[in-house]
Amino acid sequence: MITLCGFAISNYYNKVKMVLLEKGIPFTEEYVASGPKDEATLAASPLGKVPFIRLDDGRTLCESEVIVEYLEAAYPAPPLVPADAWGAAKVRELTTFIELHLELVVRELYPQAFFGGTVSEANQARVRKLLDKNIVAFKRLARFAPYVAGTEFTSADCAAFASLPLVSMATKAIYGVDLLAEGGVDWKPYVKLVGERASAQKVAADRKAAQEAQIAAIKAKARA
Repeated sequence: MITLCGFAISNYYNKVKMVLLEKGIPFTEEYVASGPKDEATLAASPLGKVPFIRLDDGRTLCESEVIVEYLEAAYPAPPLVPADAWGAAKVRELTTFIELHLELVVRELYPQAFFGGTVSEANQARVRKLLDKNIVAFKRLARFAPYVAGTEFTSADCAAFASLPLVSMATKAIYGVDLLAEGGVDWKPYVKLVGERASAQKVAADRKAAQEAQIAAIKAKARA
């Protein structure tokens, strides 16, 4: 049995969770919060990042895309990457692009977009410049035919479903405009399509429940 460690609000956690669900792999979930980590957690994920997985024999693995590649190799059916080497590489290319050139860039806006903090105007401008360039580049790679890599659902869709809405929400919150849509990426019908899958519905429901619990905890703390 695989134990998926992390929390249901994390898009990288949800990417891995969606892969597990799509493949029908039995797994359990263990809540591991962000912030300072104990020694046992750091032994599994040296940077204290989530998600990571733990096997019954005690072996652990961190970094979401490494986990996804392990799951594809260890549980090849149903496949979430094409059988041919080129097709598989193109799926990983899209995943890398989504996470490295879109989500990781926009993540600098999250403190102000989602958590009540502030991001300097200089950093907002720098991120905007990068996103304007990177979104145009992403549009060249993404197929949306109907899935992000083409006609078949792949692990790249697990990444896209988890991360593209965050890019949209964060840019709209900071700049007053959805930069994905402004850049010509028609992501909403795509996310709606993927959202009809049982795996996506489970991930979305668990994420919503976790968000509601977090808000309730913040309110309770404020009242105390």
